[in-house]
Amino acid sequence: MTAHGSRSRRGGPSVIRARFRIVLPPEVWVAEVSTTYPEATFRLLTGVPIDDSALELGEVRADDPGPIADDIRSHPDVDAYDLVYADEQRSIAQYEVDEQALYDFLLNSSLPPEFPVIVEDGEMTFDVTATREQFEAFGDALDASARSYELLSVVHTDSDERLLTDRQRECLTLAQRRGYFAVPRECTLAEVADELDVDKSTASETIRRGTARVLEQFLIGRV
Repeated sequence: MTAHGSRSRRGGPSVIRARFRIVLPPEVWVAEVSTTYPEATFRLLTGVPIDDSALELGEVRADDPGPIADDIRSHPDVDAYDLVYADEQRSIAQYEVDEQALYDFLLNSSLPPEFPVIVEDGEMTFDVTATREQFEAFGDALDASARSYELLSVVHTDSDERLLTDRQRECLTLAQRRGYFAVPRECTLAEVADELDVDKSTASETIRRGTARVLEQFLIGRV
């Protein structure tokens, strides 16, 4: 796995932002629960490894998240489950898990996890930001682990400037996942805005600006 180019067009060091999708081992609790509910989206908002366990804040997005939250609470690998928020479309909880499989590959590569980490139907999607050397080492570690994975995207950008703001990334990711960019569209702008809890004009402007940045990077600013 390679990503060529170590200098940005501004002359400084290039930073690589990459997105991966990994098939989780079936014994990992979130793999088990997510395959039971393949239409749900599990978002790890933050997590901290502690000794042999991990303290996490996670979100479930589904048409009816209640039964899913109950299954997470009762899973033998999940301890100290504390529901923080719940409505008809999502639930957020803090909990402790008895394994660190989600962090092993990142800890071994010395790359900190970037949140949110998304899990759907037994597959985990996540981003990493690294120098070219770190990126190559991370890819080598993945190859050596024999994990089934897919490199979804690679973007070179300046080390002092992120390609997208957090809000732009969240909005574009949601829009892509829900089929807003599909032909024909599988969801409306109003549905995207509603899930982000913003008005349509804000969602439209965020999508427009974020899309412009991505197009500029890929069509104009490739190194």
